[in-house]
Amino acid sequence: MSTVQFTLNGQSVEAPAGKSIFNIAKDLGIAIPHLCHKEGLAPDGNCRACVVEVEGERTLAPSCCRSATPGMQVQTNSERAVKSQKMVLEMLLADLPEQGHKWLDDRAEAPHGELSQWADHHGVTVRPALAAIKREAVPADLSHPAMAVNLDA
Repeated sequence: MSTVQFTLNGQSVEAPAGKSIFNIAKDLGIAIPHLCHKEGLAPDGNCRACVVEVEGERTLAPSCCRSATPGMQVQTNSERAVKSQKMVLEMLLADLPEQGHKWLDDRAEAPHGELSQWADHHGVTVRPALAAIKREAVPADLSHPAMAVNLDA
């Protein structure tokens, strides 16, 4: 099995070639926020909550779909990466109704499931300026007998 040597949060790491930065960090006990990455599904980096900073690169990289390369220097907890992670969580929270949906999580401490849990973990709350922006509610489409579409969920 081929391996790569790289630096993760200042520590030298050897990992299997092709393994994602997210999964390597997870194996090492490093928590990176994530919402769209699920075990068994192909990673696609849509939510952008798992971004990390790679030295020498202009943009932040989604760790779920980025493999480590030899000599790469990655920071999961740099000021820039954490600021971006928090901003993604805040913007997603701001676009949701204040109360959660029972099918997601009926516990008051996590009204929006994983999103609420990651926001709490990072101390993210929605700033009043973002909370004041409200879009018009979209009624649920219940026209199909076997499927309901609720865009506000």
